[in-house]
Amino acid sequence: MSEAVVVPSDRDVRGTLDRPDSERCIVACPPHPQMGGSRSDKRLRAVSDAVGCACLRFDYGPWDDGYGELADARDAFAWAGERYERVGLFGYSFGGCLALLAAARESVAGTPPGSVAALSPAARLAPDLDAVSAIDDIDCPIAVVYGERDTTVDAEAVADRVRERGGDVSVLSADHHFVGQTRAAAEAIAALFSA
Repeated sequence: MSEAVVVPSDRDVRGTLDRPDSERCIVACPPHPQMGGSRSDKRLRAVSDAVGCACLRFDYGPWDDGYGELADARDAFAWAGERYERVGLFGYSFGGCLALLAAARESVAGTPPGSVAALSPAARLAPDLDAVSAIDDIDCPIAVVYGERDTTVDAEAVADRVRERGGDVSVLSADHHFVGQTRAAAEAIAALFSA
């Protein structure tokens, strides 16, 4: 069961909430909206199917160079936090970077997520939107899953920092899009949220 959601925000942020009747929720940040990324991305849907709890997949508001999109992720996290006992953050590619940045900013604000996971995260969107440096501020379990043949983003830089911090890193025999490995990637991400 899914329901449509309008996230309270200064921007137009709409989403789909899968399995709303749950005690936990995962907020799923989509890939780059200018490259077709949306809440219907097959990797987001696969993670939603695998986690077995509520999952808010949302679309970003109008393009804002990563800054507005980060605000959208934080607004979606706040919306879920008002409704669920435990909220995690997840993102793929561009969205993976945003999930890590949002987790860091929420941790600093005193409202860390229950956990955060990134699938092939971009390392940086702008000088002040750097996922690698943000990892030091994250105050919750953290995991990264990426493909060993990923030439689209520098997920390895993020994974190295997560390893140094003691987080979980999984490397799959896949490219950035996880062709033929979508289910394996989703199950690896879901494992963090089921712990």
